[in-house]
Amino acid sequence: MVLEIKHVNYAYKSQKEKQILKDVSMQFEEKKFYTIIGASGAGKTTFLSLLAGLDTPVEGAVLYEGEDIRAKGLNYHRKHHISLVFQNYNLIDYLTAEENVRLGGNKNPQDLLEKVSIPCKDRKRNVLQLSGGQQQRVAIARALASDAKVLLADEPTGNLDENTAAEIIELLKKTAHEHGKCVIAVTHSKYLAAQADEIIRMKDGHIESAATPFD
Repeated sequence: MVLEIKHVNYAYKSQKEKQILKDVSMQFEEKKFYTIIGASGAGKTTFLSLLAGLDTPVEGAVLYEGEDIRAKGLNYHRKHHISLVFQNYNLIDYLTAEENVRLGGNKNPQDLLEKVSIPCKDRKRNVLQLSGGQQQRVAIARALASDAKVLLADEPTGNLDENTAAEIIELLKKTAHEHGKCVIAVTHSKYLAAQADEIIRMKDGHIESAATPFD
């Protein structure tokens, strides 16, 4: 177990009477691909934000390898424990693909861009000259450049066409199964969800169920 959310309650400071998450607990392992699904407002993005250390729970704790992430600080957690992939890619738009990947860590950007199928001719191009699917691949390569054991993805296929989305899903699965990371993705895509090792279904701030796609 690499990451755990334990009896967490969460509410916005300005709306303390409205709970977003209610006594949520879940454990995550390395080498597994998880998807989080549920209707808008179910608490999926808040759940992911707490795992990322972008916010703190009102009650309960987020643990990394058994230790509360607040012990070493949220900045330390974000820098060393997790890497993030967003729907809008969050690349530095005035840099090349190679330069963006180099920002993620010390691993060879050429090797990583090859692994995510970015051709040599595109690696030194400004990222704004790349397609949406290519930009998302660069974002995943940047995440792989980190030594972090956990990759968190927020709607990683939301802006992509069906074929490109399928390729990105395969890449996320490989990131878990071949690169040994714990991959957790929030999605509205039933197809993406079905590719996971475990599907976490959220409803009204609770985890309604957690099961394999075949259960």
